[in-house]
Amino acid sequence: MKQLELLAPARDVQVGIAAIDCGADAVYIAGPQFGARQAAGNSIEDIRRLCTYAHRFGVRIFVALNTIIYDEELEAAYRQMIEVQEAGADALIIQDMAILEMAGSGFGDIRENIRIPLHASTQCAIRTPEQAVFLESLGFSRLILERELSLDQIRAIRNAVTCELEFFVHGALCVCYSGQCYLSEKIAGRSANRGACVQACRSRYDLMDASGRVLVKDKALLSLKDYNLRDRLEELAEAGISSFKIEGRLKNASYVKNVVRDYSIALDTLAAKHPELYERGSFGSVRGGFVPDTAKTFNRGYTQLFLDGCRGKWASMDAAKSMGEEVGRISGLNRDRSVLTVELSQKGISLNNGDGFSFVARNGDVCGFRGDVCEGNTIKTRPVEEIYSGATLYRNINASFEKELDRNACTRMLDVRVTLDFDRNDDRWIVRASASSEDGRRITASYDAGNQEANNQERMQEMVSSQIGKNTGIYSFKAVRTSSHTILPFMSASFLNSIRRDLSEKLDAIPCNGKDLLLRKIEITDKSRCLFPQKKTSYKNNISNRLAEGVYLSCGAESVQPAYELCHTDGAELMRTRYCVRYELGLCPKHHGCREGGPLYLLNNGQRFVLRFDCRNCEMTLSEA
Repeated sequence: MKQLELLAPARDVQVGIAAIDCGADAVYIAGPQFGARQAAGNSIEDIRRLCTYAHRFGVRIFVALNTIIYDEELEAAYRQMIEVQEAGADALIIQDMAILEMAGSGFGDIRENIRIPLHASTQCAIRTPEQAVFLESLGFSRLILERELSLDQIRAIRNAVTCELEFFVHGALCVCYSGQCYLSEKIAGRSANRGACVQACRSRYDLMDASGRVLVKDKALLSLKDYNLRDRLEELAEAGISSFKIEGRLKNASYVKNVVRDYSIALDTLAAKHPELYERGSFGSVRGGFVPDTAKTFNRGYTQLFLDGCRGKWASMDAAKSMGEEVGRISGLNRDRSVLTVELSQKGISLNNGDGFSFVARNGDVCGFRGDVCEGNTIKTRPVEEIYSGATLYRNINASFEKELDRNACTRMLDVRVTLDFDRNDDRWIVRASASSEDGRRITASYDAGNQEANNQERMQEMVSSQIGKNTGIYSFKAVRTSSHTILPFMSASFLNSIRRDLSEKLDAIPCNGKDLLLRKIEITDKSRCLFPQKKTSYKNNISNRLAEGVYLSCGAESVQPAYELCHTDGAELMRTRYCVRYELGLCPKHHGCREGGPLYLLNNGQRFVLRFDCRNCEMTLSEA
């Protein structure tokens, strides 16, 4: 039986708990340091709190420790590894091979045993079977694959390794291959591999040809739409993916809840469709809540990128921010542009007070405003200077939907079956209760029910079923048999409730039997038996300390080049991507029959970068001009 894991992001413990309640099987979160999102760090105590809550449902917690690490930081990183392990984390997501080395041999005078699995971060840019085999041979129990892969490429990697494979299915897309974008470091001295990316791919650029002619003016030419593979989960599972990852460790709780609930329902449907093949990776079912809709939450438009092995329109160059769902066209304005009339694009669209709207101004800027009072197809707001008749209007904040997310929170419950038997002992009734939770915990307990027989046996039977069959804590109880005799004692509602509460406390005292994915513990390997696929490393291997250098040398690398952050190699390739500006603009020699034309140039605030086109591999590169 293959387990399907929905892996949710959490910027803090509250978002993590919300994700679990909405159906996540695992959550990834950063500790105090060394996470690839500097703005999303969390204390060890918060990690512990999240682990405690998650493990009640067999949900796993993965801690991102996936920046590159400098020599002077190695001891701090190692101590954090030990602390998050002691806090209950189920795996570490890492990029720097020093972490792997320290997990096996310790650091300095510290020799604590690192027992939890290590996952190779998406920052490792895993996109070939050879690279996957190398990382698995080092001891990684899971590989987080490059987003730009096709299903065929995923299958090829699956056939080459036996470890778990994780793949992003929803959220923001970096334009560059993961972990190998140095544009932020170049222009601002803020490294993406250190968790400090300035998101240069969302900036606006002019595009110029070699003759100096401006082809495109002031567009977000490197900005991609967001990933959405909700309708492709079955194909990904068949290709060998076991963990389906949602991007968004900087996103708020409403975003995470909405997306997690949507994908959890989709995975439940897949597991129900093929019960002989699949099951979910944790326990519990989600009760109540809202109807999810990813069109109503942050997105730049959606794409399935290269999953089918072919190109499409992937860019969001007109708007690098969330535009939201299209609601219609501005058909009327009052004099100061504070009362707007909208020709709605389809029936059933309802505008709400407090909705957030966006549109593209005539100069190309994305502008937004709040609708203070919305009645029918009329919006009253502050004067919006940039709005004009005919503008396409989008809604990027649906006030009614946001209230629904808050008002109708999801609840996660574990099913418990209770069997009750009633015996007489020295003229007193003894209630023997046996409870079995869906994760396999079993408890028994006996209770003194007094010596009075119930006058109305049918009524007593109904009362036992109704009182025992209620929810307590995270447990949803169901009485499956209430008597082995025809006679029941008289039991008050409070007595029956006390039995149910006691069963709940006894279950809480026993750890949940978490499902075992592959989740292998780290196997310390002889590095000399792990063959590095290339003879020499490059700055793209992101080697930033002596321990990582030693790993590559012991695996057969003839020489080691330091990370870009340490050497700032002149003329270095700052970005390589499957995305292609020429294709997006209809200028591709291969697909559109256009003349080759040479390199193109991006200009932004006096900085100039050259775009070159590797048509053989169907890739684009960006370097300093």
